[in-house]
Amino acid sequence: MSLPAIPLRPVAIGLLLAIGGCGQSSPEQAARADKPEVAPLASQDQVREAEVKAKLAAPAAAPLMESYAMPSAPEPQPPGYRDEEREQYQNLAQNPIHSVAEAPVSTFSIDVDTGSYANVRRILNEGRLPPQGAVRLDEMLNYFPYSYAPPGDDSPFGITTELASSPWNPHTRLLRVGIKASERSIEQLPPANLVFLVDVSGSMDRREGLPLVKGTLKLLVDQLRPQDKVSLVVYAGESRVVLEPTSGKDKAKIRAAIEQLQAGGSTAGAAGIELAYRMVQQGFVDKGINRILLATDGDFNVGVSDFETLKQMAAEKRRSGVSLTTLGFGVDNYNERLMEQLADAGDGNYAYIDNLREARKVLVDQLSSTLAVLAKNVKIQLEFNPAQVSEYRLLGYENRALKREDFNNDQVDAGEIGAGHTVTALYEIVPKGEKGWLDPLRYQASEKASGKADELAWLRVRWQAPEGGPSHLVERPVAASGTAPDLAKASDDLRFAAAVAAFAQQLSGGRYTGDFGMNDTLALARSARGDDPYGLRGEFVQLVELARSLQTPLARNP
Repeated sequence: MSLPAIPLRPVAIGLLLAIGGCGQSSPEQAARADKPEVAPLASQDQVREAEVKAKLAAPAAAPLMESYAMPSAPEPQPPGYRDEEREQYQNLAQNPIHSVAEAPVSTFSIDVDTGSYANVRRILNEGRLPPQGAVRLDEMLNYFPYSYAPPGDDSPFGITTELASSPWNPHTRLLRVGIKASERSIEQLPPANLVFLVDVSGSMDRREGLPLVKGTLKLLVDQLRPQDKVSLVVYAGESRVVLEPTSGKDKAKIRAAIEQLQAGGSTAGAAGIELAYRMVQQGFVDKGINRILLATDGDFNVGVSDFETLKQMAAEKRRSGVSLTTLGFGVDNYNERLMEQLADAGDGNYAYIDNLREARKVLVDQLSSTLAVLAKNVKIQLEFNPAQVSEYRLLGYENRALKREDFNNDQVDAGEIGAGHTVTALYEIVPKGEKGWLDPLRYQASEKASGKADELAWLRVRWQAPEGGPSHLVERPVAASGTAPDLAKASDDLRFAAAVAAFAQQLSGGRYTGDFGMNDTLALARSARGDDPYGLRGEFVQLVELARSLQTPLARNP
């Protein structure tokens, strides 16, 4: 920016000369800076007089200098510095403890998002502990595959339950509910109509931004079939179509369109989303997969950026049969709150991509799960038997809680299950007669469960077919099975899930884990690695070790 010409008075000229000499190392040099070079050297008295005049004049001249000075460069930051305040998270209180006598029914929507785990991994690898809002226990649990029983009937998924003692509280038990969707190979999927919606604004001009997006999308291109179609829409200050609907057989053309993308400008995200939905409708495939894959850091700063308005837009568009998957990228200014809830509102799933290995997991190894929905509006409800259980709490799913009456209402939106997905939920329960978290009530109704003494709870799962229609209901009892087995005798899956749940709680303050520390979590995770074909459980062990080394009062995030 050019500065306007300003007539300088003699006193200002003298001041500028005096300021220009502030860095000199001797009075003689200061004197030379205050006078023309042709003048003779000043005496010591003259030098001192000039210095005093300069100091007296400085306050009056300061506003003039501040008005026209160029902004100074930011101070250099130490290695590993991150501007954490610009990362946006939704801070949710942990689920409360419930008395079975007062509230025997727990209802929630399933969620297969995994973005929290990958984002927490990124933050730990940066050498710092994550803010509490970044840690969502259910997304950390569901990052890992588990060996659940597949469906044995016409249902699109199988249901597994298991009970064992809690590792962090001798008075409680862990109840695991697992859901396993039937597998579908890529060849079995219906034709896909995909729109890549890519943020090419200036905030994506970094190694973790657009370059990683390009590599990620190219991995997906390799999986496309001739019957699939791909469009490419980008947005920065404005949105535009880079690639019209193109057959999956034209992989070279699609890769070339991706490769030429460059970052720069502001972020009009809402305009890009609207254009992407128009492109999906242009190539809409009846009874096929119609999905937008949004790749961004979520830092919308131009146009519609109101959080609730963007969610409402995604919720309205899902009624047309189009899903929205969000792929999070970037650091420092990452808006995870927007990314996670846009996917929920758009009937899609949310993943955070911190490296190409994660990109391969989401868009190659689990592509069927990412794209193909086997059941939608999936809800889980447990009714606990007061003769067996006195208290309970659901671990995670804080932003997926439903009212009891929502379970039977098909108009209430819930989560989706993709092909091959596994979903895990953990309850910590207090058996009848054990010490719980709550004081007993003085005036309590008689608890009767005649003929049901062998049942711990009654499990209900409700779901709809992807194309809609009336919902289906699956019901079954959860057996009490006498005394719960010691955790050491439980399956590797339950013990590993318990380790992940403990870790997530410890990162969030450890309110309920007591004296069970990260050393205990580490030992439990190591003993439960079991079959680990992709090395995911081994990586988790390393993350716990890393977090343990960072867990000091100085390193702890508020």
